[in-house]
Amino acid sequence: MALPLMPKATAVWLVENTSLSFEQIAAFCGMHSLEVQAIADGEVAVGMVGLDPIANGQLTKHEIERCEKNQDLRLKLLVADLPQVASRSKGPRYTPITKRGDKPDAIAWLLKHHPELSDAQVCRLIGTTKPTIAAVRDRTHWNVANIKPRGPVMLGLCSQRELEEALALAIRRGGVPRAPEDAAEDFYGEGREDDRYSEQEDAH
Repeated sequence: MALPLMPKATAVWLVENTSLSFEQIAAFCGMHSLEVQAIADGEVAVGMVGLDPIANGQLTKHEIERCEKNQDLRLKLLVADLPQVASRSKGPRYTPITKRGDKPDAIAWLLKHHPELSDAQVCRLIGTTKPTIAAVRDRTHWNVANIKPRGPVMLGLCSQRELEEALALAIRRGGVPRAPEDAAEDFYGEGREDDRYSEQEDAH
């Protein structure tokens, strides 16, 4: 039988806020009725803050009232019908094979437009590695002739929200966002506003 979260704290709340019998509370919380009675007598769980099962979605007020009217009835735990949202692991971001070739383009775009981002942030955003970032920055990447800066959001490598959160964190850590023309000069070399990657692509 499924039990509520923090059964003893839930029992404390039910003892203090309802007229349910000790047996009803014990059955719902997976406890012995004598232990519930000891809670009511102040011998057990002294000072424990009760946990409201209505507030956390494990019981309804109607269900409690139904059982208060008939002590032969037993409380029914609410089970959420919605599937639990799967939390993303802390490991490397998975990128579909069809999009992996777009990562150097996304790296080039981030280096050009958001130099305030650290390499570690870029790694997390698009699921790449620091050596790959260094290769794109130094133009030693094996596919340098075909790299063309494109936004990672447009490429589907990260969401706009993730990018904005990364930029906000970079600024909090002391990063200073620069105007696009300044970033372009730093990335492509002073006095050069054209795209070297595009030049190399045209040359092939």
